[in-house]
Amino acid sequence: MATGTIITIRDDKGFGFIAPGGERGNDVFFHRSAVVDIEFEQLREGQEVSFDQEPDPRNPDRQRAINVRPADGV
Repeated sequence: MATGTIITIRDDKGFGFIAPGGERGNDVFFHRSAVVDIEFEQLREGQEVSFDQEPDPRNPDRQRAINVRPADGV
């Protein structure tokens, strides 16, 4: 399981992006349906999260985040 920082949240669209390890450049997409243990609307930019990755079926050259949850377990 990886960790990272939410850099963008689009509540109106139901998705966001995570910077793995807090480093920009390899940002990982996540959809609201990939969020567990918390409601999508409770996530905030700058929040540390843990997540797994899998190939994005819409863009096989990229990864997407799944099992996204607050890193502190809240």
